[in-house]
Amino acid sequence: METIATFPTDVAPPVAVMTEANSSDRGKSGLVERAAAGDVEAFEELYRANVGRVYALCLRMAGDPTLAEELAQEAFVRAWQKLGSFRGASAFSTWLHRVTVNVVLGHRRSTIRREARVRPLGDDLPRDVAGREAGTAESIDLERAISSLPDGARKVFVLHDVEGFRHQEVSHVMGIAVGTSKAQLHRARKLLRKALTS
Repeated sequence: METIATFPTDVAPPVAVMTEANSSDRGKSGLVERAAAGDVEAFEELYRANVGRVYALCLRMAGDPTLAEELAQEAFVRAWQKLGSFRGASAFSTWLHRVTVNVVLGHRRSTIRREARVRPLGDDLPRDVAGREAGTAESIDLERAISSLPDGARKVFVLHDVEGFRHQEVSHVMGIAVGTSKAQLHRARKLLRKALTS
């Protein structure tokens, strides 16, 4: 991603009260404090330092490069707006990760609501049937295999196996039962094994 987000300068975030930050974040605490005080250049530095990881997370969760870029930009806009809530109890990158996950899941919820309102009656065919491609002789790389997972299974797999969330955290973030998280993870792993060995 080459584009730098344009942040609303007329909506300066409230000044954050910084507590002792994790040692991994000490070098950035000055930038975070300056950005929280409304310094756009400091926030742009934080953006450049974190944009690759945020975009990769959005891509893994959304499975679409264009949508992932939009979601990454939205995550940084949301971070700018909510920077005053960052208290320094964890690394800035950890806080930004949570903001990003919430943006992606919020987009998913609004898409589901929107599709439920416009879905024609009798449209009961599985959505992924038409999009399935016949198996090819070429092996599928892991990123493509992950992006081909069904939506729920992909999100649980990324949060649990890639980002290291526990099932209880996945359950809370996605608004699903712990058992559902475990079932989706099992499904995702099974589908990935099948995709990567065929």
